[in-house]
Amino acid sequence: MKKEILLKERSVIIEYNPEGNWLEVDWLGYQTVDSVKNGCERMLEFLIQYKCSKVLNDNTNVTGIWSGASAWVGGDWLPRMKEAGLECFAWVYSPSAFSRLSTDESLRNLKEKYIARTFDNKEEGLAWLRSRG
Repeated sequence: MKKEILLKERSVIIEYNPEGNWLEVDWLGYQTVDSVKNGCERMLEFLIQYKCSKVLNDNTNVTGIWSGASAWVGGDWLPRMKEAGLECFAWVYSPSAFSRLSTDESLRNLKEKYIARTFDNKEEGLAWLRSRG
Protein backbone atom coordinates (compact mmCIF):
# COMPACT_ATOMS: atom_id res chain seq x y z
CA MET A 1 0.00 0.00 0.00
CA LYS A 2 1.14 3.49 -0.78
CA LYS A 3 1.82 5.99 1.99
CA GLU A 4 -0.52 8.98 2.18
CA ILE A 5 1.01 12.45 2.53
CA LEU A 6 -0.90 14.25 5.28
CA LEU A 7 1.23 17.37 5.58
CA LYS A 8 4.07 18.75 3.48
CA GLU A 9 5.75 21.92 4.72
CA ARG A 10 9.22 23.37 4.45
CA SER A 11 10.22 22.00 7.85
CA VAL A 12 8.29 18.72 8.08
CA ILE A 13 6.54 16.02 6.03
CA ILE A 14 4.02 13.77 7.77
CA GLU A 15 2.83 10.60 6.07
CA TYR A 16 0.44 7.84 7.06
CA ASN A 17 1.66 4.29 6.44
CA PRO A 18 -1.52 2.17 6.16
CA GLU A 19 0.42 -1.12 6.05
CA GLY A 20 1.89 -0.57 9.52
CA ASN A 21 -0.84 1.82 10.71
CA TRP A 22 1.71 4.38 11.84
CA LEU A 23 2.86 7.90 11.07
CA GLU A 24 6.20 8.56 9.38
CA VAL A 25 7.52 12.04 10.05
CA ASP A 26 10.49 13.54 8.22
CA TRP A 27 11.84 16.73 9.76
CA LEU A 28 13.77 18.95 7.33
CA GLY A 29 16.54 21.47 7.91
CA TYR A 30 16.93 23.91 10.75
CA GLN A 31 14.08 23.78 13.28
CA THR A 32 12.75 26.66 15.38
CA VAL A 33 10.62 26.41 18.50
CA ASP A 34 7.60 27.38 16.36
CA SER A 35 8.32 24.83 13.61
CA VAL A 36 8.78 22.05 16.19
CA LYS A 37 5.58 22.94 18.04
CA ASN A 38 3.57 23.28 14.82
CA GLY A 39 4.79 19.96 13.43
CA CYS A 40 4.29 18.17 16.72
CA GLU A 41 0.75 19.47 17.17
CA ARG A 42 -0.14 18.36 13.63
CA MET A 43 1.37 14.95 14.38
CA LEU A 44 -0.89 14.68 17.44
CA GLU A 45 -3.96 15.56 15.34
CA PHE A 46 -3.10 12.87 12.78
CA LEU A 47 -2.34 10.27 15.47
CA ILE A 48 -5.87 10.78 16.78
CA GLN A 49 -7.51 11.02 13.35
CA TYR A 50 -5.89 7.83 12.01
CA LYS A 51 -6.05 5.98 15.35
CA CYS A 52 -2.32 5.17 15.27
CA SER A 53 -0.22 3.95 18.17
CA LYS A 54 3.21 4.18 16.50
CA VAL A 55 5.38 6.92 15.02
CA LEU A 56 8.64 6.90 13.10
CA ASN A 57 10.10 10.33 13.91
CA ASP A 58 12.99 10.81 11.49
CA ASN A 59 15.48 13.60 12.27
CA THR A 60 18.02 12.43 9.67
CA ASN A 61 17.63 15.69 7.73
CA VAL A 62 17.58 18.04 10.73
CA THR A 63 20.43 20.52 11.05
CA GLY A 64 21.39 22.45 14.14
CA ILE A 65 20.12 22.71 17.65
CA TRP A 66 16.44 23.02 18.59
CA SER A 67 16.80 22.69 22.37
CA GLY A 68 14.48 25.65 22.94
CA ALA A 69 11.62 23.22 22.31
CA SER A 70 13.09 20.20 24.12
CA ALA A 71 11.44 20.69 27.50
CA TRP A 72 8.06 21.20 25.81
CA VAL A 73 8.48 18.10 23.60
CA GLY A 74 9.37 15.77 26.48
CA GLY A 75 7.34 17.34 29.27
CA ASP A 76 4.16 18.43 27.49
CA TRP A 77 3.71 17.06 23.97
CA LEU A 78 4.92 13.45 24.27
CA PRO A 79 2.74 12.85 27.37
CA ARG A 80 -0.26 14.15 25.37
CA MET A 81 0.70 11.81 22.52
CA LYS A 82 0.68 8.91 25.00
CA GLU A 83 -2.75 9.96 26.30
CA ALA A 84 -3.97 9.95 22.68
CA GLY A 85 -2.82 6.34 22.17
CA LEU A 86 0.91 6.48 21.38
CA GLU A 87 2.68 3.27 22.40
CA CYS A 88 5.89 3.29 20.32
CA PHE A 89 7.90 6.31 19.20
CA ALA A 90 10.95 5.42 17.10
CA TRP A 91 13.16 8.51 17.04
CA VAL A 92 15.89 8.50 14.40
CA TYR A 93 18.82 10.69 15.33
CA SER A 94 20.17 13.43 13.09
CA PRO A 95 23.84 13.16 12.13
CA SER A 96 24.13 16.70 13.60
CA ALA A 97 25.59 16.49 17.12
CA PHE A 98 23.58 19.55 18.19
CA SER A 99 20.31 18.04 17.00
CA ARG A 100 21.16 14.79 18.82
CA LEU A 101 21.67 16.77 22.02
CA SER A 102 18.22 18.33 21.58
CA THR A 103 16.67 14.87 21.12
CA ASP A 104 18.40 13.53 24.23
CA GLU A 105 17.29 16.59 26.20
CA SER A 106 13.68 16.01 25.10
CA LEU A 107 13.80 12.41 26.26
CA ARG A 108 15.29 13.39 29.62
CA ASN A 109 12.10 15.42 30.17
CA LEU A 110 9.88 12.40 29.38
CA LYS A 111 8.62 10.56 32.46
CA GLU A 112 7.49 7.36 30.70
CA LYS A 113 10.65 6.64 28.74
CA TYR A 114 9.56 3.18 27.56
CA ILE A 115 7.39 4.60 24.77
CA ALA A 116 10.38 6.14 22.93
CA ARG A 117 13.62 4.65 21.60
CA THR A 118 16.38 6.29 19.60
CA PHE A 119 18.02 4.85 16.51
CA ASP A 120 20.93 5.82 14.29
CA ASN A 121 19.05 5.07 11.07
CA LYS A 122 15.53 4.79 9.70
CA GLU A 123 15.76 1.05 8.96
CA GLU A 124 16.45 0.22 12.63
CA GLY A 125 13.54 2.39 13.74
CA LEU A 126 11.17 0.75 11.25
CA ALA A 127 12.32 -2.73 12.32
CA TRP A 128 11.56 -1.85 15.96
CA LEU A 129 8.08 -0.57 15.08
CA ARG A 130 7.35 -3.76 13.11
CA SER A 131 8.50 -5.89 16.06
CA ARG A 132 6.11 -4.13 18.44
CA GLY A 133 3.03 -5.94 17.11
